[in-house]
Amino acid sequence: MTIRNVGAGHGWKWLVQAVNVGRGNPRAVYGAIAIVALLALLPSVLQLVLQVAFGLDAQAQLAVIGATSLLSILVYPLLIGGVMRVIDAVERGRPARPADVFSTFSADAGAGRLVGFGVLMGALYIVTFYALVSLFGEGVPEWYLEVMTLSQEMSAQGGSPASPPEMPMPPAGIGPLMALGLLVGIYFATVYAIGLAQVALGGRPVTAAFRDGLTGALKNVLPVMVVAAIAMAGGFALMLVFGIVVVMISVVASLVHPALAGLLVLPLYMALLLVLYIVMFGVMYAMWRDICAPVDSDTAGPASPPGQIEL
Repeated sequence: MTIRNVGAGHGWKWLVQAVNVGRGNPRAVYGAIAIVALLALLPSVLQLVLQVAFGLDAQAQLAVIGATSLLSILVYPLLIGGVMRVIDAVERGRPARPADVFSTFSADAGAGRLVGFGVLMGALYIVTFYALVSLFGEGVPEWYLEVMTLSQEMSAQGGSPASPPEMPMPPAGIGPLMALGLLVGIYFATVYAIGLAQVALGGRPVTAAFRDGLTGALKNVLPVMVVAAIAMAGGFALMLVFGIVVVMISVVASLVHPALAGLLVLPLYMALLLVLYIVMFGVMYAMWRDICAPVDSDTAGPASPPGQIEL
């Protein structure tokens, strides 16, 4: 297995190809990604329902978050692997359906390897997070619990904002911790993207795919940083525009009925979420194809020239 080193310009190229992903069969690709996006909302909905129904305290909320995160570690690799296979099938010109996203939910389809890779990466995330907080985040866990407790109290009082003295100041070292966490998070996200695609599309064992992810991420730091920088800048601009549109809709809709704003904003939020997921999975596939896919593979399909976005 050859892990290639590509130029920094591939960071932009991956984004362009992510916008074009699924153009051969948008119903299959966008449908599969929409299924994953909806399922990804379930943990948050479950947390909200439990909070409203039982009035969980801060520690109980953390326990629920931990339980749903553990479930996500087991299920999401199967769903992401299914999306990768749907995209790969479309890029190769093979027939595909949105329901094929569940094709990985069987032992014969490599479910055990996908879950194993997800568990390995989840354990690595947890160990690394604990190490970072222990070394550089003195006081951060206590501050976070205090903020959650105050937020719960405000919700119980009808959502009234707390006065400045009531809200604790963040610890002094939280800035460097967040910066270091961002860099480590980008690297691990790249390892996850390459490694999981290697399991789903390359048929690699868990440990081999993990090594491929580590090597591929190290060899391609420049394009990864380029795509991360462009994605963060574009994401910030997109969220800013989305926020302005939501405020405008809320102001106008409130003149008719307060509930109307929610009904109008929800479809926009779901559309934004779908766009973000399409770009994320598209970048993941394009990254794997350029770094790991066999040179004689036909996964590339009729790709657009670099720098051009096909609509």
